[in-house]
Amino acid sequence: MRARPAQAPGRRDRRPPWYRQVSPRQWKSMFAAWVGYLLDGFDFVLITLVLTEIADTFGLSTAGAASLVSGAFITRWLGGALLGAMGDRYGRRPAMIASILLYSLGTFACGFAWDYTSLFAARLVIGMGMAGEYSASATYVLESWPAALRNRASGFLISGYAGGTVLAAQLYQWVVPNWGWRWMFWIGVLPVLVALWVRRSLPEADDWSAEVGAAGARPNPFGPLFAGRARRRLNTVLAAVASAALFCVFTPAGTGHVPWLAALAALCLTAFAVQLGGRRGWVLYVSLTVTVFCAFLYSWPVQALLPTYLKTELGYSPGQVTDVMFYAGFGTMAGCWLAGFAGDRFGTRRAYAGTLLASLAFVFPVFAVQDSLVALGVLLFALLALGQGISGILPKYIAGHFPTAARAASLGFVYNVGALGGAVAPVLGARLAEGMPLGRALAVLTFGLTLVVIVLVGGDVPVRLARLLDRDTVGDHLVPSGTGTGTAAGTAAASGGQCPKRRT
Repeated sequence: MRARPAQAPGRRDRRPPWYRQVSPRQWKSMFAAWVGYLLDGFDFVLITLVLTEIADTFGLSTAGAASLVSGAFITRWLGGALLGAMGDRYGRRPAMIASILLYSLGTFACGFAWDYTSLFAARLVIGMGMAGEYSASATYVLESWPAALRNRASGFLISGYAGGTVLAAQLYQWVVPNWGWRWMFWIGVLPVLVALWVRRSLPEADDWSAEVGAAGARPNPFGPLFAGRARRRLNTVLAAVASAALFCVFTPAGTGHVPWLAALAALCLTAFAVQLGGRRGWVLYVSLTVTVFCAFLYSWPVQALLPTYLKTELGYSPGQVTDVMFYAGFGTMAGCWLAGFAGDRFGTRRAYAGTLLASLAFVFPVFAVQDSLVALGVLLFALLALGQGISGILPKYIAGHFPTAARAASLGFVYNVGALGGAVAPVLGARLAEGMPLGRALAVLTFGLTLVVIVLVGGDVPVRLARLLDRDTVGDHLVPSGTGTGTAAGTAAASGGQCPKRRT
């Protein structure tokens, strides 16, 4: 009988391919959350596609119609915080279901709107639900997948948003000319039934179950805001003032006073961040919020004003604009996947900063192309794959700074307050365009603010600042000490690809 060949040294220790390290249950959790993000992207871009039709139906001015887009930003910070706190206290799964119900019902209600006010109210509901979807789904997937693959999980998840924008653009060409704009909102609610059915059968996230659910004690992330009658009353007033100021900023009601109102809202939201972070952690909250704000400032001018640039400066037809937007959407989706693999291979911060640095090579060439649709599409695909797609690991980057018991609420608050940069960015781009061509303004804004984000993320500025007050600040709670990545990078973590040091 022939002896079996000796096994190569170390063969037994070789890890299986990464996709086999993910269990069927974990893939199912990804699919459920991904569908939610697909609907998130679909619902968000929907209003921009049918804005001219809505303006014609209700006789709205350009400013009045544009305020419907910005309306969702008024309640995002509140929805992210409240639904995030719900996820920390009662579990990620209930918060996911609540968030998708909120924004889907808001979307469905848009189809029945009878005037500007009713449509604006529905947009406020959508804003709360979309904000909660980000924190609930992101924390659920990140805490369910293996620690070594959590950048990949983040990238796969966020790619659903880009897929939703592509789907909405495709349906728009078919639905609106035949049935009208209301049907876009009614159709948008149908896949929600699938998402709710899938999520109903999902187990709770592993990390939350092990660290919070098993402990029995329910955390209260907003406890510092209600410690005493005086503080409770003060914070109620701050919430009302912040909401009113944001309402005036994003609607014609604040015309002529926008800078002062924006400063007032910023002060109120900063006061919340300081209280939530506490005496030692407030710097981390504020600096992460500023980082997210700058990330939106570099990315959203292109997202919001690219169609305008293509139509006004390049003279593209609606069909050509649609073609270019497909390049953009698929570039962002591919970039999210790339970001996930790069983050697990090199570490979250190193992948984030390095990919953004590579994207700078494409910023000015994109806006230099004049006569070639193919060349513009290829360059735009590369720019968005590197510059926008890297946002696929933004949830992993933010969430890693917070412990499990406060992760969803902290992620929801920091991200959705920082997301106000998405509302400021188009205005800033348009103002710059008053003194130069729109293409050049977009290039300058994107290039300059991308450099700022490279410094903030690559230099680990939020953690470095936080450690000035608290030397025990943890760099990444999502990658425990000693966890391997399953790649040649070994135990690369968020801090530049090195093993994170657990501080106790």
